[in-house]
Amino acid sequence: MKSETPPEKHTGTLKEDTSENKDELVEISREEQCRRETETLFNRLQLGDKRQQTLTPADFLQIGPALKQQSDTPEKDLVHMFLQRLMILDYRARYIPVKQDSAEVCQFRHELDNANDETGKSILDALFSSDEESNPTPKTNVHPMDVQMAVFHCSDTFLRQNMITKLSQCQYALPLLVPDPVSKDIECPLWTFRQIRKSWKMTDKSKGSIMKSMPVCKAETPMVSFLRLGSASLSKSQLLNNLINERHSTFFHRNCPGSTKTRYLMDGVAEIAWYCPAGKHNDSFTDFIAFCNLHGDALSFDKQRDILIEKASINVVLLPSLKRGDRSMTVISSLLKSSKPLICLVADNDCNPVLLKAGHYKMGLKDKSQSDASEELKGIIRNILSGSFDSFQLETLAQVSGIRVDEENEICKEGKAAALKITSLLQDMDVSKIKEKMLPCQGELWHEWSRITKQQYHLKGAIEMEKSKNQEKLQKIRQRQSAASCSDLMQLFINNLSSLPSNEKACFLKWTRILLDDLSTDDLARILHCYDKKWSEVLALKKNKSDKLQSKQTELEEISTQLQAATFGLEHIFREMGQIYEANESLARGRNTGRMKWCDYPALAAELMISGHPMELMDGDAGHVPLTWISSLLDEVIKKLGDKRVFVLSVLGVQSSGKSTMLNAMFGLQFAVSAGRCTKGAFMQLVKVSEEMKNDLKYDYVLVVDTEGLRALELAGNTTLHHDNELATFVIGVGNMTLINIFGENPAEMQDVLQIVVQAIMRMKNVKLSPSCVFVHQNVTDIAASEKNMDGKRRLQEKLDQMAQLAAKEEGCDAKSFSDIIEFDVQEDVKYFAQLWEGSPPMAPPNPGYSESVQELKNTILSKASQSDGMTLSQFKHNIGYLWNALLNENFVFSFKNTLEIAVYRKLEVQYGNWTWTLRKELLTIENQLHNRIENGNHDMVELSYLYKEMSKTYEDVRKAMATYFDDNQHKEMLAQWRGRFESKIKDIHEELVKALKRKLDEVLQQKNACKKLDKKKPEFEKKLLQKSKELALQLKDKATNERELQKQFNHVWDGWVTELTADTEPIKDINLQEDQLSILLELGIESSLIHERQNCGKYKNIANLGDYSEYVTRTKHQDPSEERRRSEDERVSTNTTTGQSDSMWTYFWKKITSSFTKQKRENEPQICFQEQDQIRTVIDKAYNQAESIIQHKPLAKRGYSSTYVQEMAKNVSEQVKEFGSQQSYALKKKFTVDLLLYVFDAASKRLLESHNQFKRNNDLRFYVNSKKEQFYGIFSSVCKGHSSAVVFAEMICDKLKDSTVQAVYDKTAIDLAGEMKCSFSPFNGNRMNLEKHVLKSLAEKEDFQDYMNYIRHPREHVKTFIKEEVKKYIFTEHKDSTKSLLKKNVQDIQGLLSRALHQATEKVAQGEANINMWLEGFSSELKDQLKLDTICCQNFSDVNNFDFLKEEVAKRLESMVKEITALPLGNLEKSRVRPDEILIDQLCNCCWVQCPFCKAICTNTLGGHSPDKHSVPFHRSSGINGWHFKDTVELDIDFCTTSVASDGSFYPQHDSDKTIPFKLYHTAGPEFASWKITADESKLIYWKWFVCKFQKELENDYKMEFKGRGEIPNEWRKHTKQEAIASLDQMYKS
Repeated sequence: MKSETPPEKHTGTLKEDTSENKDELVEISREEQCRRETETLFNRLQLGDKRQQTLTPADFLQIGPALKQQSDTPEKDLVHMFLQRLMILDYRARYIPVKQDSAEVCQFRHELDNANDETGKSILDALFSSDEESNPTPKTNVHPMDVQMAVFHCSDTFLRQNMITKLSQCQYALPLLVPDPVSKDIECPLWTFRQIRKSWKMTDKSKGSIMKSMPVCKAETPMVSFLRLGSASLSKSQLLNNLINERHSTFFHRNCPGSTKTRYLMDGVAEIAWYCPAGKHNDSFTDFIAFCNLHGDALSFDKQRDILIEKASINVVLLPSLKRGDRSMTVISSLLKSSKPLICLVADNDCNPVLLKAGHYKMGLKDKSQSDASEELKGIIRNILSGSFDSFQLETLAQVSGIRVDEENEICKEGKAAALKITSLLQDMDVSKIKEKMLPCQGELWHEWSRITKQQYHLKGAIEMEKSKNQEKLQKIRQRQSAASCSDLMQLFINNLSSLPSNEKACFLKWTRILLDDLSTDDLARILHCYDKKWSEVLALKKNKSDKLQSKQTELEEISTQLQAATFGLEHIFREMGQIYEANESLARGRNTGRMKWCDYPALAAELMISGHPMELMDGDAGHVPLTWISSLLDEVIKKLGDKRVFVLSVLGVQSSGKSTMLNAMFGLQFAVSAGRCTKGAFMQLVKVSEEMKNDLKYDYVLVVDTEGLRALELAGNTTLHHDNELATFVIGVGNMTLINIFGENPAEMQDVLQIVVQAIMRMKNVKLSPSCVFVHQNVTDIAASEKNMDGKRRLQEKLDQMAQLAAKEEGCDAKSFSDIIEFDVQEDVKYFAQLWEGSPPMAPPNPGYSESVQELKNTILSKASQSDGMTLSQFKHNIGYLWNALLNENFVFSFKNTLEIAVYRKLEVQYGNWTWTLRKELLTIENQLHNRIENGNHDMVELSYLYKEMSKTYEDVRKAMATYFDDNQHKEMLAQWRGRFESKIKDIHEELVKALKRKLDEVLQQKNACKKLDKKKPEFEKKLLQKSKELALQLKDKATNERELQKQFNHVWDGWVTELTADTEPIKDINLQEDQLSILLELGIESSLIHERQNCGKYKNIANLGDYSEYVTRTKHQDPSEERRRSEDERVSTNTTTGQSDSMWTYFWKKITSSFTKQKRENEPQICFQEQDQIRTVIDKAYNQAESIIQHKPLAKRGYSSTYVQEMAKNVSEQVKEFGSQQSYALKKKFTVDLLLYVFDAASKRLLESHNQFKRNNDLRFYVNSKKEQFYGIFSSVCKGHSSAVVFAEMICDKLKDSTVQAVYDKTAIDLAGEMKCSFSPFNGNRMNLEKHVLKSLAEKEDFQDYMNYIRHPREHVKTFIKEEVKKYIFTEHKDSTKSLLKKNVQDIQGLLSRALHQATEKVAQGEANINMWLEGFSSELKDQLKLDTICCQNFSDVNNFDFLKEEVAKRLESMVKEITALPLGNLEKSRVRPDEILIDQLCNCCWVQCPFCKAICTNTLGGHSPDKHSVPFHRSSGINGWHFKDTVELDIDFCTTSVASDGSFYPQHDSDKTIPFKLYHTAGPEFASWKITADESKLIYWKWFVCKFQKELENDYKMEFKGRGEIPNEWRKHTKQEAIASLDQMYKS
């Protein structure tokens, strides 16, 4: 191979007689040529427009298309491929094969073929031809180092630093002195070295091996510089590589793959690399040594040469030959004169090493192998370094004149100056004290806060009192944090974050991290060394079972504490920011504190997170997630970016298994992996998805979550297993996919991790989360052996199945295999990674196989991720919250509360209400129409098919609206789980409503048929009445002079007419319910005196709302009241007894001693416990409901009232009381039966009377005839006044239309009002929980205890009453004017209908022969759907033939009628067929009314049958409200259900239970408990605390118990006002 043409041949010395002009021209020509060559190179690499350092990390640190593992890369893609491979630590990034331009190759072949054809030369001639024209040389490939340096020159300061850091990790030499490609100014990129740390081991005879780790900029090391003087055939770089690492080309040399003859950017570049000893006997050197290499002929680069010679500890010079007078001799003689060690390597000399003088050697290289030469050279260097030498420190280059240091640019200077101000505050401080003094909020205070918060879920004794005390402690801690949150360090740090521009800010953060790492490096190294030493001692003592083990473990714990205190970095400052924010936000909540500086903290952190800075998600030291801080931080990210979709990728594995390294390599991140800083807790970092990938991936970012390792040594001996389970559950739950990182194939180690992972995944399944996972086996030796891999996968599958079965038992699930709990394919979801290093660290480069594995895993992840929609940032925020809150309670599944899912479900409930209202409203309209048709005789039967047809369009519209909602909603993935259920529910509601309408219309038809006899007589009677009225009018036409006289005459004859016409019919009598009820009670054997006594006292009226039913109970002789079972919480009771076990002797004697004292106290107790009280109340409610059902199903409208109905009710009540009494240990007194019967009779009386009166109106002929008196008086009066038949007929029509018009207006107004209130009235326009909120507000405003108890004991009835009251208030008070307007509008609509009917009827008769019958028929047909028009006998009006006149007369009277109707009072709306409140009750009360077995809170699910979802309520109540109390005491319980199920207490599920159930296992206490989901959390309303305090005395009187002892009300509760209580209700709808 030809040697490279040395630069001096191009740029040789000019002759002395050359003129200055000629010199200048040559120099200009040379510079121009260099500029053109450089420009061509940059253009070839597509960097022509990037010369001003415009490449940034953002251009490459994003999710782009997968790297193609093709053999050749097009030249235009070289830069991108180089950086991508470098970022994944593939050291082959320097050896990328270049794909020849196909057009170029084709052109070359074409020209060659033409040349051969034209000259006729043979192939043999062509072989020996040296004619360049006949064999043109193709374009030379770009030199690999030109690619690297071109990227370096075009990158900004941050990408440069990333690039150099990755090159260092790949064990490559790094550019130290870099000439500018055009100006030739020399730059020292010192900034790019700042992140690089090197670790090595030194052997000390006294101390053994010592591990050292240090930033290369700070390290003082010997430095060996290599220079070449002249042109040599040997490769200096290759020789240098053999000194450092024979297996890896640290310095690029001419024999490396891809090397070319020409290079444009490397000559004059000085590179540096370090040798790091491993502390082994075969180390090349025992010292940490820097090696510098100046590329090109050193004679041409004076400045670089001089700097290296000056800074070096040893100078090594490669000479082609030794010739006196050669240019190189000047340099050599100068070096020989210096005392600095020198080694001259002569290429054409074969001499062995010769000592010229002290420290100066000569050595020949001729005919020597590379290995021999390198061994001789190593020996010389070791010999020199065994003595004294000048040390080299990288930072000192900043002091060299004549070169530019990158740290001198303004951005870097400003960032460094700001960071130095931070670290200046920490100078001379003990590193272990820095956090305590400068970051006080995150230390003891934050740890104590976390401890107390977790303690809240494991309370004993008086839980609410203890919880209240803990809340005070937490508040005080926040106050102390707030007071301590103004340290100088934090103020300075925040000021810099707030004021610095983005680039300066990034520099500031980098400098701060670097300087803080420098502060703690030495201390950490010392502590880690002590820890390793002590840990070894502990392990040895464990084997020997020594007595000293305990003391050594204590010492180890102390060292661990020191390690934690000494670990200080940028993440701790951000943690402090979070704590300052949380403390101040907690104190400011509910107070108007104005805009404080701490309010900006989340926005500042959000900017950094968006820019790619990792943020702490879980504090590893405190083991806690700062939810307030994280939520606010993510809120700010959402504000700045929008609610972007992200794919959350988390990683889990044992400590030091390479999790962070894998993530860093996969995405080019910078999670901490060295300097004794293994990840603690969890960190999250955003990685942007490139625009070209967004369509495939459906999301905008990948959010990577890195975690601390499981089985951390620092936690050894503490709560390792609990912490690991907690971390695993959190990390798996929060991610869309989790990488399970397993180091090696050790089955024992793998089993521990798998057990944790499988249990965590099972928990996710139980709470309807569906994460996915991929298992990564790292450090697997022979990954190419597919058979071995298959065996490994088989063993992993077996382990997973085994762990799944174990976890299923623990979690109470049914799972036989791992695939039963998560979608898992062992072939696709298990990856094997080669070991990270290719050889032995610290000099080994990363294994290319590892990089390939990383890239393959990344492709797998992206492939799986493309099938996922990820989640929004807001969903991620909510996931964090509900996962962590659930984890605080040990029973994760029953403590899990997905707040986002709850919010989405509540919105769905609101939509469900709107859909059902649409159906109901349409059916009400159809009902009115069909009702009128039936009344008008136009319908004899209503078929279901007809009703379905009428509803089909509306039902289809609702179905389309549902489909749109489920398909287009932003949370459609979450909504999918309920879609089938709600579609089925809407279908059921539709069918139910249609069938209910069919039943109602059938009843109308039955009533119509029952009245047929009367209806047939009506025309005849009307005809006779009309005739008599006319005759009387004609008789009195000239006699009666005024209206009073006419009225008198008419009244005089009317009764006679009625008697005459109804002589052959029996009138329907009125009923006397009181007499019937009394006789029935007497028939039951009840004494009349007892009946009158109970009637007079009136207590029966409130029997359903009594708190104490003791007066109705008498105990049987064998039952003693003191033996009743009451609620107990064993751990709360002072004796600490455990149910199911024998009492201790102390407990036994204590009970004997105290029995005499408790006897008197029990005399004041109720004779029955609260659960028995509840059972009696249930009997009352059941009797009431069944009585209602009996009356409802009786044919009252068809047959009228019968005393047998009351008899049946009485019999039913008696049998129920008898059956209930037979099952109890006590007897119910007779007065209970009497009161219950009177209560049921009283409730049924109103309905019976109304129904009977309706029957009378429909069937009593006398009643009917009397109802027509006013109508026929009008006819009589008109005839008397001489009005024509047309006028009389018009009056008759209007009289008949008036009632039906009024009814139609009221019916339509009732529907419209109900619709208006359903849509716009806040209590009714939401879901079931919204209604509940307004009910509670109403109760608080009234402050009526009896109303409260009615609500607690009979919620449905109370809500019905509330709806009635609100509707009444809405119509008659709050919206009186708008109601009148609505009524008026409906009157006008009816007026319009009548006017159109008049017009149509008159138009029809005008077209041909007509009579009054035809006109009336036409008029009636237009009204059949809207108004009822009774039959009119037209025989007496046959003379009417002027229909236009008739039309005018009818219209005139209709106008008058409309005015009259409009002026009717709103109270008449009560006469509508279905009142607005009844419509709304049907709509709003068709939901779930099941009550919590502990506190009577009502399930707030809008769906009545919402299985399989369990009953739930956002906020429970104090159980004492429902009468729960402590065993054998009168102490009411004060605890909330959500507190109790988080405690360690127990309870008796039934009053006669023998065993207690732990509250945490409440769902095992029976079906009524198992059907509820009570989340163990802090969610409790101030409202119920206020209620208990406000009505303490009333509750105590009602239950005959007291809030005292363990049920004492905390003082904190008494501070709440009614206004706060009402305001707290808004949380119900938000939560």
